Amino acid sequence: MFDLSSADLLDAFTRELRLCKVREGEHVVVLSEPGSRGDYVAAAFGAAKACGAHVIAVTVPGGSPAPMPSTHTGAGPGLLSVLNDSAAQDLLKSADLVVDLTREGFIHAPVQQEIRRAGTRIIFICDAPDVLIRNLPKENDKAQVQEGVDLLERSSVMRVTSAVGTDLTVQLAGAKPEFQCGFADDPGRWDHWPSTMVLCWPEISNGQIVLDEGDILLPFKEYVSSPVTLQVSDGHIEKVSGGAQARMLSTFFDDAQDRWARSLSHMGWGLMRTADWFATAMYGKDELMGMDARAFAGNFLWSTGPHPVLGRESYAHLDIAMRGCTVSVDGTEVVTAGTLTDR
Repeated sequence: MFDLSSADLLDAFTRELRLCKVREGEHVVVLSEPGSRGDYVAAAFGAAKACGAHVIAVTVPGGSPAPMPSTHTGAGPGLLSVLNDSAAQDLLKSADLVVDLTREGFIHAPVQQEIRRAGTRIIFICDAPDVLIRNLPKENDKAQVQEGVDLLERSSVMRVTSAVGTDLTVQLAGAKPEFQCGFADDPGRWDHWPSTMVLCWPEISNGQIVLDEGDILLPFKEYVSSPVTLQVSDGHIEKVSGGAQARMLSTFFDDAQDRWARSLSHMGWGLMRTADWFATAMYGKDELMGMDARAFAGNFLWSTGPHPVLGRESYAHLDIAMRGCTVSVDGTEVVTAGTLTDR
């Protein structure tokens, strides 16, 4: 959206890789596919060299022919070219850091877990240049999201309410709280630049979710124009009611022909204070992944489809970002009416 020089990108990528603790002598693989941004490949390569690392740039064939290419969120098995190529997998496992510049990455792919078990760090980057730079993470972001993870780990119930009628009760037992902080600094860590969020993977949730005007449907990158009500029973969407977008969601679930399409996946709240809620409206749909919405400070983000904790693989992955919610964990409010609380 804004003109940025190659020097701007190189500086941002270098700062990012330093947050990922790339050190002299480490091995960095810059992973791309034919549709990846060439300026990102160059910036990542140069940044790794600036950190004193050994670096290899590798281009693999494009992403797998997903049954639901409309999602474009990394749901399903990931890049078929890597899944079917043991040499490619071995290369990624041998790296200290993989800079993943593919369109969909390995967000929900089982092969990601294999690569991480080898100790490889992975940082996924797929947003517009000025979005990356505006939301460049800070080192203390990790401590802030870790507080949220710690709260979830010692708690039993998360409740989400809103003035327009959302009232969802989430059981946290076995929900495996996690975070994204925008950089991958620990061995075996995957993260996403930009992102600052707390999330968990619950199995059981009950109540209703009411999408208000202005909430964001991802990956459609579309703002809700009239309220949508979703009735949830034991983590499954039983009914969707409302206007045109309610019908669109119902059709999406039906067309998926996926047994997990209506099942809730991860959920949590955003802490990225530099995020712009209106970025989704200011870029072309192919220019950004939508992390401003996903990690927006004080949002409630929930999703459908894949659930690695329960072993569910699914292509029917939606992320829905909501504003104006109150999120409480065992009675402690972490978000009040869409605003982060100071605890």
